[in-house]
Amino acid sequence: MSNALRTQYLQAMGIDTWVQRAPSPVPRVAVVNATQVPGPAVRGPADRGPAVRGAMLPGPAAAGRESGIGWPELAARVAACTRCELHTTRTQTVFGVGSRQAQWLIVGEAPGAEEDARGEPFVGRAGQLLNSMLRAVGLAREQVYIANVLKCRPPGNRDPTGDEAAECLPYLEQQIALLKPKIMLAVGRVAAQNLLRSDESLGRLRQQVHRFGISQVPLIATYHPAYLLRAPADKRKAWEDLKFAREVCAGV
Repeated sequence: MSNALRTQYLQAMGIDTWVQRAPSPVPRVAVVNATQVPGPAVRGPADRGPAVRGAMLPGPAAAGRESGIGWPELAARVAACTRCELHTTRTQTVFGVGSRQAQWLIVGEAPGAEEDARGEPFVGRAGQLLNSMLRAVGLAREQVYIANVLKCRPPGNRDPTGDEAAECLPYLEQQIALLKPKIMLAVGRVAAQNLLRSDESLGRLRQQVHRFGISQVPLIATYHPAYLLRAPADKRKAWEDLKFAREVCAGV
């Protein structure tokens, strides 16, 4: 990507300038038992980069519920899902969109009103900003896969409950199994906390390599585009997260 084009993308994110820095070393991965509750971050010497944490696996009742099925059947199951009360208030389910050969999987928390109406994740102003964020690291929307923890919109855009997330998570897990992404980008506090089974703030979850699920996919947490529209001063932090994710993906 040319410097001029990169500058154009960064300006679309509200970042006027960017100075190329020497690439930081890709963090070494600490081996963490993913079936245990994450403890204190595992840190090595200072030159090893940020800490690495393991995400908890889902409970045995939910784990593998959708295992072994392909894209068409998985999409049909999501469309017909009645596992929680959200099916009574949704317009339609929001399965996911993008390349099924994608190396990057972008995961948000749940559909909003516009997503519920259109059946596609990350549309509207937040979707446009997400597209700009991806272009800033050389990715088109069509090159990644975008999904949510929840496939139905919670009424009033409230946060998902733990039970709702637990019922829906097996769908995302099978999407991950089919995609085999090299990296996951969890956008927003709610998505990161649900995927990592953590109550830590997004500020503490950022700039670390986490691991998700049985396949231990590297997971990076960052800000939700809707939040960045309200707090543009944090766009620079999001840019640092994107560069970090790109380095981690390159080292996988």
